Amino acid sequence: MQSGARWTLGTLLGSAALTAAGGLGLSFYADRIAREAERLVPQDGRHLQVMGARLHYVERGSGPAIVMVHGLGGQLRNFGYGMLGPLARDHRVILLDRPGSGYSTADDDTEPGIADQAAIVARFIETLGIERPLLVGHSLGGAVALSLALARPDLIRGLALIAPLTQPQEAVPEAFKGLAAIPASIRRLMAHTLGTPLSRLTAERTLNAVFAPEQPPADFATRGGGALAQRPASIAAAAADLAAAHYEMAGIAARYPTLAMPTAILFGRDDAILSATLHGDATAAAIPGARIEVIDGGHMIPVTAPDATARFVADASARFA
Repeated sequence: MQSGARWTLGTLLGSAALTAAGGLGLSFYADRIAREAERLVPQDGRHLQVMGARLHYVERGSGPAIVMVHGLGGQLRNFGYGMLGPLARDHRVILLDRPGSGYSTADDDTEPGIADQAAIVARFIETLGIERPLLVGHSLGGAVALSLALARPDLIRGLALIAPLTQPQEAVPEAFKGLAAIPASIRRLMAHTLGTPLSRLTAERTLNAVFAPEQPPADFATRGGGALAQRPASIAAAAADLAAAHYEMAGIAARYPTLAMPTAILFGRDDAILSATLHGDATAAAIPGARIEVIDGGHMIPVTAPDATARFVADASARFA
């Protein structure tokens, strides 16, 4: 009996050691991938410490101000890929990494939700002294922009929303179901062990789904910042953003009829991630005076149709002056 007990204990200890070694190996692998991603996509701008976060941003040009907030799993190069140059000819353009994404970090390793991120972006605008900018939001960045506009309409002069998340929805887009399945209690552990290798395995399929029906450009990983999405911190932040959207969007959407803010919405007619009917038409109908425009393209029109998307933003800037 004692021999059997010793054998059982030894087996358990051996299994625990193997599990720990496997987890450590996956963590080392994730760290190596993160370092390689940061080598391929280094920081582009400066940092500003505000209450709640240390924010990475890029600023170009002069003129009427535009602040641009990227979407789920993205970073500021999503806009820098093709929109920054045209817009910076006549505007002061500020591209911002959301807290937890790109090279921005939330204080104390917190995971700020949509309303909290909106408050952080509002403090960023105040701290940097940006006078009533046009606020641009793509995808989940659109939800952050809407939340900010509802809470602090005095800070901005209008909204230009690109393929924005604006409404609650039960179904998670296929491309993000893996992120949605990560339990909150082990989100960071999963991101630092299994998250990166799984992300590497599914990267091509996920990217194709996000860009569908268009093809992702060959240089998106570097010029568009896509490589950073495979870092553990980025995976954890994206999973937290999805969870926050699930809990917060209904409350945000319920307040649209009170939004006294010039608002323009742009969608790609073949967006495979967010429905232009639900997140575009329904929202434009709920916000007083909002306008919606639909162009050819999918969800990633800031990258695949940068000239048309930049014109949309510039036109909104001129109208909302």
